[in-house]
Amino acid sequence: MAQASARHILVNSEAECEALKSEIEQGRDFADVAREHSKCPSGRQGGDLGTFGRGQMVREFDEVVFTGDLNKVHGPVKTQFGYHLLEVTSRS
Repeated sequence: MAQASARHILVNSEAECEALKSEIEQGRDFADVAREHSKCPSGRQGGDLGTFGRGQMVREFDEVVFTGDLNKVHGPVKTQFGYHLLEVTSRS
């Protein structure tokens, strides 16, 4: 079964998501941004979600995690929880 490791940042608005993505692309550390801004409890660990299999996350999340480029910030990705920035750190 396919496995992936990822980290994410969850915020309430697409505009905030875009602004944070811009900060990261300009060199700000993803984990620092997650700790400061993410609404998800994983933010305390820099957004780290650990390793999980296909189907364990919501569909919109899965699509990016199992098809997107590694070590690239993806998003905003809208789910029922809000807007996410995702970074896939590994996949097998």
